[in-house]
Amino acid sequence: MEDYRRIADRLAEEILTGRLKPGERLPPQRVFARRRRIAGSTAGRVYAELVRRGLVVGEVGRGTFVRAGPVPSGRALAEEEGREQGKATGPRINLELNYPFADGQSELLAVGLAPLLRADVLAEATRTAPATGTAAAREAVAGLLGGTGWRPAQERVLFAGNARQAIAGALASLVRPGGRVGVEALTYPLVKEIAARLGITLVPLAMDDEGLRADGLVAAHRAAPLSAVYVQPTLHNPTSVTMGDGRRRELAGTLRELDLPVVEDRIWSFLRDGQAGPTPLASYAPERTYLVDGLSKRVAPGLTVGFLVVPRGRVDAVGEALRSGGWTAGRFALEAAVRWIGDGTVERLVAAKRADARARQRIVEQWLGEFAVRADPYAYYTWWELPPPWRADTFTAAAAARGVALTPGHAFAVEPQRTPQAGRTPAARPATPGSAADAVRLGLASVSVPLLEEALRIVRDIARLGP
Repeated sequence: MEDYRRIADRLAEEILTGRLKPGERLPPQRVFARRRRIAGSTAGRVYAELVRRGLVVGEVGRGTFVRAGPVPSGRALAEEEGREQGKATGPRINLELNYPFADGQSELLAVGLAPLLRADVLAEATRTAPATGTAAAREAVAGLLGGTGWRPAQERVLFAGNARQAIAGALASLVRPGGRVGVEALTYPLVKEIAARLGITLVPLAMDDEGLRADGLVAAHRAAPLSAVYVQPTLHNPTSVTMGDGRRRELAGTLRELDLPVVEDRIWSFLRDGQAGPTPLASYAPERTYLVDGLSKRVAPGLTVGFLVVPRGRVDAVGEALRSGGWTAGRFALEAAVRWIGDGTVERLVAAKRADARARQRIVEQWLGEFAVRADPYAYYTWWELPPPWRADTFTAAAAARGVALTPGHAFAVEPQRTPQAGRTPAARPATPGSAADAVRLGLASVSVPLLEEALRIVRDIARLGP
C-alpha cells in the first residue's frame, strides 16, 4: 500500500506549483479514495496531512479547499518583517499589522526619555531589574490600571518585556506540558504559538455576542479537565466583542465553581476604559485572575513593558516563570514607562488613539457600510463576514494581488481544520449571520488614513466584483 505521505507530497507539489489553485475544492475523500484506488482511511490521512502542512482547510458541510497560502503563524500580526531601509517586500498596504501611532508621538516620547540619557541617570537605568520591577514602576502601573473601578495591589504587580511574554509567564506558571487551556474559539494567534512552545493544548470554547460562554466552559471542563482559561473580555481580537458586567460575574462564578485560574488579556482595553467600559474580570475573581496588560498599543511596540497582576501568594511562582523564560522587563524600559506614565504622556497618547480609532471606524463605515462588517466603535480592527461566494482564502489572495494584506479568519481559529462562527458584537453594524471561514480581519491602526481609504476602496471593489 502506498504511503499516505507520498500521496500528500504529490498533492502539495500541485498546490505549490499552482496546478491546484487557491480556493479550489478537493474531491470528497471517498471520491479521492476511489480515483486513487486507496482505502478511505488512507485518503483521510492524506487530507489530514495537507491540513497539518497548512495547504488546505476543511470546512464542515462544505468540503476541503486549497488555501491562499500557508497558515499564518500569527507572527505577521505582531511584527513587520522583510522591510529594510523603507523598502517593502510584502504588500504595499498592510492591514495585518495593527500598532496605532498618534501624531506627535515620537516628540512626546523623546521628552520623557531625555532625562534618562544623562550619564548619572543612565548608569542606574541600565542595571538589571527583577520580575517585580521597582517600587516606582509598581506604583505607576497600579495607578495606570486603577482607572477602571478596580485598582491592583502594588505588591502583586510583575513585569515582562511585553504583554506576550506576560501571557507566556502566566501560562508557564499555571500549566504543565500536556495540560489543557480553554480559550475562545477565535483567539489571538500568538497565543497558539505560545501554547505550542510550552507544550500546552488549547481547547476552543463556545462564544456568542458577548464573548466566552460560561456554559461552554463547563461543558469543555467536564469533557476533559482544563488547567486554566485564557480570555479577552474587552475588545476581543478579532471580533471586538466586549463582555457585559453580568457575563463577567457569571464567568467569575463559574471559574470559582470549577476552581480554575484565568489569564485575562486586556491589551486593547485602554480604548474602552473610561468610555463606559466594564471593570476587569479581575475585580470579580481576584483570587484566580492573572491580568495581562502593557504599553505596546498605548505607547509603541519597540520600547514597551508588559504588566502582570497575579493573585495573592503567587508572586514568587510567576516571577520565577518569568525569570526562567527570560521574559522579565529591562530596567531602561521600566524607567521610561515610569516617566511616561508620570508626566502624562501615556494619558495623552491614549486620548489621541481613542479618537483616532473612532475616526477610522467611521471611515470603514463609509467604504464598507453595505457589507457585514462588525466592530466596536472604539476598536482598531473590524471583522468582515464576506459576501458569498467569497471565501477568506480566495479573498485574501485577491486583495494581496492588488497590494493589500488582510488576515483570513482561520488565522484566529483554535482548530485549524474548522473555523467556528463568531457572534455579533453589541455595537455591531447590521450584518447577516455568517461563518468565520468566510471572514477576514482588517487591522486599521498601522497605515495612514489615505492608505487606509485606498485599501478599503480596493477591497470594496473586489467584494463587489466577486471571485
